[in-house]
Amino acid sequence: MSDEVLGADALRALCAAGDESHHALSDTPYLLCDPAGLDDDDALTAWLRTCPCPVIGIGDGHAAVTDTCDAIAGSDRELAAMTAAIRRTPLAATVLVQLLRASEGLPLEAALIAESLAYATLQGGREFRAWLAGHRPAPPPAPDDGPAVLLERDDERLRLTLNRPSNRNAMTVEMRDALCEALQLALLDPGIAQVRIDARGKCFSTGGDLGEFGSAPDTATAHAVRSLALPGRLLARCGERAAVTLHGACVGSGIEFPAFAARTEAREDAWFQLPELKYGLIPGAGGCVSVTRRIGRQRTAWMVLSGQRIAARTALEWGLIDAIIPAP
Repeated sequence: MSDEVLGADALRALCAAGDESHHALSDTPYLLCDPAGLDDDDALTAWLRTCPCPVIGIGDGHAAVTDTCDAIAGSDRELAAMTAAIRRTPLAATVLVQLLRASEGLPLEAALIAESLAYATLQGGREFRAWLAGHRPAPPPAPDDGPAVLLERDDERLRLTLNRPSNRNAMTVEMRDALCEALQLALLDPGIAQVRIDARGKCFSTGGDLGEFGSAPDTATAHAVRSLALPGRLLARCGERAAVTLHGACVGSGIEFPAFAARTEAREDAWFQLPELKYGLIPGAGGCVSVTRRIGRQRTAWMVLSGQRIAARTALEWGLIDAIIPAP
């Protein structure tokens, strides 16, 4: 049964037998592992890292085994959330952990290409198509005045402010293109020594606009667009000059993008979530790279597989943000 928690002997037996019963197309789309009592075992580690499904560790376990697992469930609630999500979208869950394993040691640019290709694969998959078929786009909000991103230059400092508060600063095509244009300016102008990014309204950003999901003509074109216009890639190129101030909801690309900055600060009211799995997708704005390089692949997988929010204090403890600042 997929809900059986396997200990050391059982895992080694499966490894020795070359077991392939746990995979996204089977009734057992995850593998539950009890790390207690497991010593370092190179063969077992290699096998677990190639399992065609998420490997979920139960409890803290030993460090070496914890690194081998894709995510750790520290409570029955966390385990229930993750297993339910994997059962709903086993293909997306499997692609997620396979991507995180494979891209762990890749250079940033190569890892971003791998993420985009994985995302494109899922855009053409049955889980995303099923979500898309049942989704009714919300009516567009009242338009906000001014450009999507406000630019304010003060000598060597450039401030960028997300300016679509009525749409919770969703990362629409308009917002993406405005961010790319502004960040390209910062990269081309050697006189800009500091780039600071914040947002107007109740929150930094609730991520991608669901009304635009699936609007690309095809998945290959969508991948090409991400390769050419990904704000996070440009933010990373700004290096130590870049800092982001976060508040309120930071959902999906609303944390994937700022996580590329050298420094992220958040107000106490900030909270963070990666909900893409429920759409049959994975983080596709660079989050499998930016978030992972801040908090590690296990915690990234935990955020995506569980879909749970984390508060600013937890984000600081994990390293997703660098400081908590007072509200203005």
